[in-house]
Amino acid sequence: MNVDQPVSTSKATQHLSDLARLRRVRDRIDREYAEPLDVEALACGVNMSAGHLSRQFRLAYGESPYSYLMTRRIERAMALLRRGDLSVTEVCFEVGCSSLGTFSTRFTELVGAPPSVYRREAAQATAGIPSCVAKQVTRPIRNREAPASDPT
Repeated sequence: MNVDQPVSTSKATQHLSDLARLRRVRDRIDREYAEPLDVEALACGVNMSAGHLSRQFRLAYGESPYSYLMTRRIERAMALLRRGDLSVTEVCFEVGCSSLGTFSTRFTELVGAPPSVYRREAAQATAGIPSCVAKQVTRPIRNREAPASDPT
């Protein structure tokens, strides 16, 4: 009889359970990105500590829950800015950000241009393209920063 078998099975079961809880966290972020979410609240919702959630989420998805949340918010902000009927400040608050400075900084990091510049240029760049295609083409870069613009 293999004594290690029950432990191995138990670890595998726990790993699958953790993955299911991480998917629930990711799905909640996707649904409630505009709500005031923090890692503590997300962790509480799946009966994990905030530290454990952050570590496991990063292992599973390659980025922290906060980074994933901000990426979702920036994706939505890009769509609203392309629409053109809201100011940058209105878009910031519409997607759940409470600081225009943090929103603008993260937007610029992910997209490679400040929200105001993106808003001006996106209207021209996506003119005539169906919105579902524009969303795919303009999706922010994930798990790395936008390439630095050439200063020349």
